[in-house]
Amino acid sequence: MIDMLAQLLLLSQSWLSAGAAVFLRIGAAFMVLPAFGESMIPARVKLGAALAFTVVLTPMLVADVPAGPVMPPIGFFLTEAIAGLVIGIALRLVVHALQIAGTIAAQSTSLSQIMGGAMPDPQPAMGTILMLAGLTLAVINGLHVHLAELFLRSYQLLPIGVLPGPQAIAGWGVAQVTQAFELAFSLAAPFMIASLLYNVALGVINKAMPQLMVAFVGAPAITLGGLVLLLATMPFILPVWLDAFNGALADPLGAR
Repeated sequence: MIDMLAQLLLLSQSWLSAGAAVFLRIGAAFMVLPAFGESMIPARVKLGAALAFTVVLTPMLVADVPAGPVMPPIGFFLTEAIAGLVIGIALRLVVHALQIAGTIAAQSTSLSQIMGGAMPDPQPAMGTILMLAGLTLAVINGLHVHLAELFLRSYQLLPIGVLPGPQAIAGWGVAQVTQAFELAFSLAAPFMIASLLYNVALGVINKAMPQLMVAFVGAPAITLGGLVLLLATMPFILPVWLDAFNGALADPLGAR
């Protein structure tokens, strides 16, 4: 009986240590993950979702978690928390690309001030619309399933207690930010091209008819044109963004 209790105690300790390690990584990632980590979502909901993911994934990760301590508790806490933040930031930057694209599009079409304070982080209406549409599309396409698969793979990408050096993380961060801006400029390219053509045409009209107040005539036109262009391009922008987001889910540490 005592031997059985001792074995049960050892088994419970291994499961509790594995659950704690998994929760450290998932909990840190949930602070910045798209959809689950939004500032509008209450902290209790985030904590409940992180605990639910931990309960689901721990049985599949017990073999990947060492039975004994791999490093001092503080170092172990930091490495797992940083690993979770790296995963979450990689996905968050792809969402920021939509916000940047919306800001560029709004600045190009004189729509940068409409509904600027509708979100916790002030941003133009186009950025809000694109971000919410992108997150909705990601959730519809099974974001929770892809996140579970990503956390399972993360222990091969970032083993427990092992992290790349500061130089490697810095290089990865710069590459991720660069790719986010490249994606944002690509998504906002139709708005910038339309704005360039519009302003060139407006300058030609002003040169031909100096007495015409082109600003009063052109401002409503560019606003309407921006809204129509947003309606026409969103069915093409969102699939391109979703492909980039799926690429980040498949390999958060690699280049896309």
